[in-house]
Amino acid sequence: MSEKVLMKGNEAIAEAAIKAGCRFYFGYPITPQTEIAAYMAKRMPKIGGTFLQAESEVSAINMVYGVAGAGYRVMTSSSSPGVSLKQEGISYIAGADLPALIVNVQRGGPGLGGIQPSQSDYFQATKGGGHGDYKLVVYAPASVQEMADYTIKAFDVADKYRLPVMLLADGTMGQMMEPVELPDAEIKEYDKSWAVRGTQMKREHNIINSLYLNPEELERTNFERFEKYALIEKEECLYEEYMVDDADVVLVAFGIASRISKNAVNEARKQGLKVGLIRPITLWPFPVEPLKKAAEHAKGFISVELSMGQMIEDVRLATECKRPVALCNRTGGMIPSPEQVLESIKKMLSEVK
Repeated sequence: MSEKVLMKGNEAIAEAAIKAGCRFYFGYPITPQTEIAAYMAKRMPKIGGTFLQAESEVSAINMVYGVAGAGYRVMTSSSSPGVSLKQEGISYIAGADLPALIVNVQRGGPGLGGIQPSQSDYFQATKGGGHGDYKLVVYAPASVQEMADYTIKAFDVADKYRLPVMLLADGTMGQMMEPVELPDAEIKEYDKSWAVRGTQMKREHNIINSLYLNPEELERTNFERFEKYALIEKEECLYEEYMVDDADVVLVAFGIASRISKNAVNEARKQGLKVGLIRPITLWPFPVEPLKKAAEHAKGFISVELSMGQMIEDVRLATECKRPVALCNRTGGMIPSPEQVLESIKKMLSEVK
């Protein structure tokens, strides 16, 4: 068992990626994720890996496309405006069925916005920010330890299902320091017979491609891809429940908002209020079933977000609008306090009695 060390969330992502077997990193500096690139710049040359600061985010994601096509573990990281620039490349990677890790340490928007933490890239991450019909598996860590753990898991899931995976954090998670344990990851072997690594004149050429000029063929591949997505929804959905069984009000929150919400739940319980929390760990696949189950007894739900309200739509869909769903939020880089969440709880309880 390795010892715990004090690390920033961004640094934990980078070191965990290395332990997971990632030896290629392509990126471009942007606050608040620049420490990932800086860490990789120092570490990759020492372990025989490749670090390259591309001339732009567009270049970086297309370098990821190339290495992913060769079957190697590869990642890029950025923050909100930079990830927007990567969207076409992410769509190409998804269309070519290639495994890769994209890290987004979110900041406020739209546009250049600010450099403070946000969760307003939820739609972009979970609904397919680029063109076409595709999905990303999206992890939303809520601690520095989870930043490391889900980085490692992301590489395995990407290889297992041959698709790009996103780690969606916010500036708070990237910049905060906490003790983290970084044991050596078990690097699993996956079939890479599809990879473009040269034939040695022993087999047919592999082709990495997302262009299908025959519409029937493109339709068939899209249907097949969504069969894979249905399996992922069944097998890979992750969430945490906290004091939900008897809750009259259920908070739904991820990332830093979930930690604030848990404090609000604890305070509400001290005051005799029956409140619980459902924390999506995968934002896609979204934890529909636990929300649907909670709607059988809860009087209402509150989506706690660092945005103008995006996940709230999925909460309403999951609960089939059987119960009222309110929004407790801050935006533009501001973070809700436990007191603000508690006030929202009391307001909902007064309305649903």
